[in-house]
Amino acid sequence: MSHLQTRYEYGGDEFIFVQLSEEMSLEANFKGMAITRKLKEKEMEGILDICPSNASYMVRFDPDVLSADVLLKELQHIENSVQGLDDIVITSRLVDVPVYFDDPWTHEALMRFRDRHQAPDSTDLEYSAKINGYSSKEDFIEAMTSAPFLVSMIGFVPGLPWCFQMVPRTKQIEVPKYVRPRTYTPERAFGFGGAFAVIYPVQGAGGYQLYGIAPAPIYQKEQTLPDFQQSIVFPQQGDIFRYRSISSDEYDEIREQVENGSFVYHKKEIHFTPGEVLADLESFAEKALRRLYHD
Repeated sequence: MSHLQTRYEYGGDEFIFVQLSEEMSLEANFKGMAITRKLKEKEMEGILDICPSNASYMVRFDPDVLSADVLLKELQHIENSVQGLDDIVITSRLVDVPVYFDDPWTHEALMRFRDRHQAPDSTDLEYSAKINGYSSKEDFIEAMTSAPFLVSMIGFVPGLPWCFQMVPRTKQIEVPKYVRPRTYTPERAFGFGGAFAVIYPVQGAGGYQLYGIAPAPIYQKEQTLPDFQQSIVFPQQGDIFRYRSISSDEYDEIREQVENGSFVYHKKEIHFTPGEVLADLESFAEKALRRLYHD
């Protein structure tokens, strides 16, 4: 853990920004998750908001109630207490997230913006497969669906999950964003940018490579579905998503369940320590999938 270099900065009178690492890694994300959860548990008077990110976090506070110096010392104390991460137990949700890959809706959208793409003569799937060393888009999809993803942060637009695949770095998929962003991205589109998979909660602009579409929402302001009774946003930082490739028929079936209000994500609770994950990523991924589908 010693290679992580923490940087603390004041942001005006109301914010402290903490950068745990200059690059995203599971180690940095677990550390940030542990620190922000411990800080939340303390319920310190004067803290207004805690915003965890991929390899950093930010705290907003009321300077009339809580001194910036006192808060900074508390954050440093919490960081020291979680230094090893071995005694931190994370309770998380394993979630089956269906995705219809190479669907007609995202295909239509991406073809409208080929002039903004690095490879105008290929689709996003074909381009991404090629630059990652896969011989076909089918092999590329298999790589994305064979190992789960950690939801490392929520943001950009409400409910969008940034998901980092739980594989060794040598197997990590990476793709660039479009040269220029699209002005249209379908709601629930499944995309990839840098080393992160995302699902777009709502229709809008976007620059990530588009691979498919999810039949179920991750954001629902009406809160009619069972998974949205407590929040309009389904993903939570620390969730483990398994993106599962589905057929057009299953897509239609799930859409019907969403429309009639009966859809519920298949999910299981899991407890783990960051040390357990970092010691053997592939073994943990296999254990997580067994837990999700068989235990």
